[in-house]
Amino acid sequence: MEILVIMMTASGVQNAKGVFDFTLTGIDGKPMPLAQFKGHSILLVNTASECSHTPQFEGLEKLWEAYKDKGLVIIGVPSNDFGAQEPGNATEIATFCTKNYGVTFPLADKSVVSGVEAIPVYRWAGDQTGLLGRPNWNFHKYLFGRDGQFIDWFASTTEPQSGKVKRAVEKALAP
Repeated sequence: MEILVIMMTASGVQNAKGVFDFTLTGIDGKPMPLAQFKGHSILLVNTASECSHTPQFEGLEKLWEAYKDKGLVIIGVPSNDFGAQEPGNATEIATFCTKNYGVTFPLADKSVVSGVEAIPVYRWAGDQTGLLGRPNWNFHKYLFGRDGQFIDWFASTTEPQSGKVKRAVEKALAP
C-alpha cells in the first residue's frame, strides 16, 4: 500500500518541482496547465491596463514575436493588486490588450499575485526569489527555464525589450 504525503511550504504551496506543476485559469475561463509548455522557457508577467507601465504590452508582444519560435512563452497575468489598475473583467481585459497592443501571447484570467492570497504559482515563484523578488507593482517579470526552474526576475521598471531581459531570454533558450 502506497501512502501519498503532500508537504506544504510556509506559503501554503505544494512542493512543486517547477513552474510546469501549476495550472492557471486562462482569460477564456478554461484551465491553462503550464505543463503544456514543457520544454519551453516561460516569462510570467503580472499586467494591468491602467498603469504607467501598460505600454510594456507592446514590448512584450515584440519579445513574443521574436522568440516564440525559439521556445519562449510569455504569459500575461492581469492583476488588480497594485493601485487598482486592472478593474476590467476578462472580456474587457482581452479586448483592451488586443485592440490597443495587438497582444497574441497567452493571457491568464485576472488573479491575485501578491501576499497570502496570491495564486499558487506566484507564491511558489516568490519562495524561489525571496522578499525582494516578489511583485510589488504591475509588470513584474519572472523567467523560468525549459526545465521549469526559476531563472531570474525583473522589476516592473525593466522594459521587456531591454538588453537585460533579452540576454536572459537568449541564455534560457540556448541549447
